[in-house]
Amino acid sequence: MNSHATNPPRRSKHVALTIAFVLASALLALPTIRAQELQKGVSVVMAPTTNAVPMPEADNQDAWIVTILRDGALYFGTDRVSASDLADKMKSLPRRRDQKIYIKADARAPFADVRRVLAAAHEVGFNAPVFLTSQTESTPPGVMVPPKGLEVEVGPHSDVATVVVQINSGQPPVFQVNDQEIPAADLQDTLRRLLQNRSDIPVLVKTHGPVSFAPVVQAIDKCRSIGARVMITTPEL
Repeated sequence: MNSHATNPPRRSKHVALTIAFVLASALLALPTIRAQELQKGVSVVMAPTTNAVPMPEADNQDAWIVTILRDGALYFGTDRVSASDLADKMKSLPRRRDQKIYIKADARAPFADVRRVLAAAHEVGFNAPVFLTSQTESTPPGVMVPPKGLEVEVGPHSDVATVVVQINSGQPPVFQVNDQEIPAADLQDTLRRLLQNRSDIPVLVKTHGPVSFAPVVQAIDKCRSIGARVMITTPEL
C-alpha cells in the first residue's frame, strides 16, 4: 500500500525534471542559432585595410551584399548570379530609399569583375557602393565587431578629379599618380601633398591591365587615410 502511494510523486518529479532539461537545452541553443544567422553568406578572403569605417547594417538580414569570388563567380546574397543578370535581379527586388549596396570581393579577384558589379550597381541607382574589408587591428576572443568598409563614388569621369591614381599590372603592381610612377609606400604622402587637405577634390582610381582587387583597395585605403573622396569609373559609364 505504501509503495503504491509514493510512486505518483516520483513520476511527477521525473516528468518535471525532463521538461526543465528540454527547456534549458532549447534556451542554450538560441545563441548558436543567432550566431549562425549573423554569419550567413559566402566566405571570401577580404583585403585588409586600416581606414575602413564600421558598417553595422551590412550584418542585417535584408542587407544587399554582392560577393565576388577569386574566380570571378558572383553571388547576390547567397544566390549565384551572372554579371549580365545582376542588374535585372536587383531591379526586381524592392528596396528602401536609404538602401546601401555592399561589395564583398576576394582580395585576389580580378578588378575587372568588380568593375562589372559597379556598373550594374550604378545602373540600378547606387552611386556610393561600399567595399567591405578585413581589419588589421586585433580583436579580443569572443567579441563581435561590426563589418567595416570603404565607400566610393561611381560615376562618369569628371575634370574635377585632378588627381589620378593608376594601378598597373605587374608583380608587384606599379602605382602611378598623375602619370608619375611612385613607390607604394609613398602613395599616402604624395596624395597629401597634391590635395593639401582639400576634401572637395575626388581622387580618380583606375587600373591598367589585369589587376587584382587587393592593390585597388590599398590605393583607396590610402586616399581615405587623408580624408579624400574616391571616384571609380567603369567601361560602361
